[in-house]
Amino acid sequence: MPHTPRPSAVLTVNVGRAMPSTHTDCPAGTGIDKRPVDRPVRVAAPGPKGRAGSGLAGDSVCDLRHHGGDDQAVYAYAREDLDVWERELGRELANGAFGENLTTGGIDVNGALIGERWRVGSELLLEVTSPRIPCRTFAGWLGERGWLKRFTQAAVPGAYLRVLEPGEIRSGDAVEIVHRPDHEVTVAFLFRAETTERELLPRVLAAGDALHPEARKAALKYRSAKAI
Repeated sequence: MPHTPRPSAVLTVNVGRAMPSTHTDCPAGTGIDKRPVDRPVRVAAPGPKGRAGSGLAGDSVCDLRHHGGDDQAVYAYAREDLDVWERELGRELANGAFGENLTTGGIDVNGALIGERWRVGSELLLEVTSPRIPCRTFAGWLGERGWLKRFTQAAVPGAYLRVLEPGEIRSGDAVEIVHRPDHEVTVAFLFRAETTERELLPRVLAAGDALHPEARKAALKYRSAKAI
């Protein structure tokens, strides 16, 4: 029988509370332990990075130096990619295991273009901004030897999104891609440019204003250095 694609949807909405961790120097600990919730969750732009955390009400983001803020308000990871990691690691990975706010189904999250817009449910409008760059807190949470290198080489990082229109969402909400920009810069492309293939950095500028400010800064710095 022909394969029937899974409808694009949020399988679960996941939030976490702050907990102590030896894998971070943040006094507040970490909010990486995200768990699915069975209630509506309000999502809105949280504010500037460094002063604001998650875009999801009731969700903790502790290390505001590196996480949270308007351009990293929501983190999405595909259930399909978690399934691949389950097979490779030989262990169960529940929805939220990677610290994602949205565990999605039927969406090529890493193939999403920077600036791509998702309508989630009837109200929420999100815009893809950047990939997740793995940190030692993530490595400590997973407890897998060589995890940072392994995750980086796989180049399936999941996507950060900003909130363009706030709204309530719940597990099971449909996701509709309502805008795809005309350039080559996918989440996976930007991730490789920021990690293993730095020579790609100048090309990420094609994503324009939707590009995460930190990625734009890195690309401009690289281009300037190469021009000398």
